[in-house]
Amino acid sequence: MPRVSSPVPSPDGTRFVVPVTTYSMETNQGTNRLWLVPTSAADAGAGGAADKARPLTPEDRSSSAPVWSPDGGRIAFLRKPGGDKGDAGAPATRPGVAKPGPKFPDVPQLYLLDLEGGEAERVTDLPLGVSYVKWFPDGKRIAFLSGVYRDALNLEDTAKRAQQVKEDPVKAHVTEDRFYRYWDTWLTDGRISHLFVLDLETRELVDLIPESTAIFEDLDGSNLYDIAPDGKEIVFGATRSEPPHDPVLFGVFTVPVPARGERVGKRGGKISELTPKNAVDAMDAVYSPDGRWIVFGIQKDFGFYADKHRLVAHDRKTKKQTVLTEAWDGSASNPTFGPDGKSIYFTAEIDARSAFWVLDLQRALADPDGNPPCEVLRGGTLSAPKIAGGRIFYGMSTVVSPPEAWSVDLTGKNRRQHTAFTRPIMDRIQSSEHEEVYFTGAEGHSVHMTLVYPPGYASAGLADSKKQRSGSGKPPKKLPLVHMIHGGPHGVFGDGWHWRWCALAFAARGYACALVNFHGSTSWGQEFCASILGRWGDQPYVDVMAATDFLVDRGVVDPKRMAISGGSYGGYLVSWICSQTDRFRCAVNHAGVCDFQTQYASDFTQGRARAMGGEPWDNIEGMDRYNPMRHARGFRTPMLVVHGELDYRVPYVQGIEIYNVHKAMGIPARLVIYPDENHWILKPRNSAHWYGEVFGWFDRWLKR
Repeated sequence: MPRVSSPVPSPDGTRFVVPVTTYSMETNQGTNRLWLVPTSAADAGAGGAADKARPLTPEDRSSSAPVWSPDGGRIAFLRKPGGDKGDAGAPATRPGVAKPGPKFPDVPQLYLLDLEGGEAERVTDLPLGVSYVKWFPDGKRIAFLSGVYRDALNLEDTAKRAQQVKEDPVKAHVTEDRFYRYWDTWLTDGRISHLFVLDLETRELVDLIPESTAIFEDLDGSNLYDIAPDGKEIVFGATRSEPPHDPVLFGVFTVPVPARGERVGKRGGKISELTPKNAVDAMDAVYSPDGRWIVFGIQKDFGFYADKHRLVAHDRKTKKQTVLTEAWDGSASNPTFGPDGKSIYFTAEIDARSAFWVLDLQRALADPDGNPPCEVLRGGTLSAPKIAGGRIFYGMSTVVSPPEAWSVDLTGKNRRQHTAFTRPIMDRIQSSEHEEVYFTGAEGHSVHMTLVYPPGYASAGLADSKKQRSGSGKPPKKLPLVHMIHGGPHGVFGDGWHWRWCALAFAARGYACALVNFHGSTSWGQEFCASILGRWGDQPYVDVMAATDFLVDRGVVDPKRMAISGGSYGGYLVSWICSQTDRFRCAVNHAGVCDFQTQYASDFTQGRARAMGGEPWDNIEGMDRYNPMRHARGFRTPMLVVHGELDYRVPYVQGIEIYNVHKAMGIPARLVIYPDENHWILKPRNSAHWYGEVFGWFDRWLKR
């Protein structure tokens, strides 16, 4: 299935570039290709309207991260040089800029492509590659991030250091920091990112923050940095904590940009911090079109990673800061200004869906509590909004349709689908009916669930109270049930396509798939999301059991053929459920936490006490209250345990531990470890193998 990324519109909105990834089982990898699509190509035919969309990059070399020049004549993008022979263009005047024959062919470099024709030109050759590219408003310079080492902060020394690291037979990781690895990457080699500016005429390269040792991290936002409309300043998000990063804190900063040709001192420009004093973290900053305002997000609740994002307006003239969305119960991300400079558009979840919202800046400044955001468009699941030509461009998917490129006008009307790259495959697949229902869960609260039926089965009409009373609309026979439990725990199984936990694929095996948005899920407000802090296994367990009873009582599922499955926190809840009940025939635990104490081997440990109820040295009773391993005597359910060895968020020994306990107790169990995967299963053949193992386990225990 092609994977369609978010569309990137031209400045005038008449066309857009969209990255599309296709996969090969033979090479066991994906290739990302950039396509140019006119916005007139609405409701496109197979393959993204072959007569209208055209590829910009070759199909045998991955290209990514397209960015339009301000005049719409060129795009910048990233690609690994591989076998590039040389480069045209002006000679380099600073180290690290492109020279004939790439010295660093294995990391992404910056390319420029003229849309009038010709080959793409490589314009960088940096030792640790390039990321997060942005054009300056005048189109004469480009900004990007590139890596350096803490003990080698300039590019010449970084190149030498990278070669030393490569050749050194000692690969030990040594640290005294608290924050020293992240997801699947060790941070102990000292790699960090600096902000660079490249002059496209002179090829002069300037490091804006040459002495910085901060770590860049976007904290789920789309605006890692932004360039002021006059090109004289950049705002960016990075760590504001210093080593040993105990705790890790993120903030928003500004740095001046020198004029073209102006010399920069060894220390660079003065970095100023904008993070409010009452904020724990700040992120996702963007300038207004007139340059008067910087808008960014903040979080206030330390140790609660899903604390809502509040929008803050920073007046660059007066330095006054105003929190715009404190009274609003949504969590705002990906802010961007409308063309009038008075409206702020952003995304926020609501009722298991993404939505675009708009906030009137002046009204919110005058009365933040009395002027909440207005909803513009509700998804599916939507990507970050990109505005051009009076329209919002975005990617959208639903639970039964994979992502494609869409646009809508600024009022939420006249919505258009522009691509159909997935249609040739989807047209060959018999889809499934699905429905959403609210049932009574823990503490008498209303809890949301999506139920996806096997192909050919009619919806039971669970959301229709009349059908429930009359018994009409039920499937012709009771179905085996598979619970698909989302991770986080502060996430959501919303109306969106999921490549790993694809409800259509699960349902196609003949199972009714239940996606319960238990207490702790996002998109129902701050209180619902935070309600499970310190009691991970409390309300979510009650919610899943209540959903099971709901489906059994209404005659939809066979109570003798039910299973539970989930990943990450979902794997935790699978483990906890198995310690509390034996009503499920089997379980699938992917990358799941099973032991709160050994989970201290995770990459990110701050906030554990709030999430899990205690610390190993303080209130271990609270920590063990919902710790599956402290309730292992309740295990009865056959379990498939799946994990990646490169998973640092939930170290793979968590999977080994619960598997060994099952085997020691004589309970049927199966272990699948991928030595080349992290918290996710990403390689094509591993993905196919993963689905085979999961479906094989269900079939073994649920088929008649």
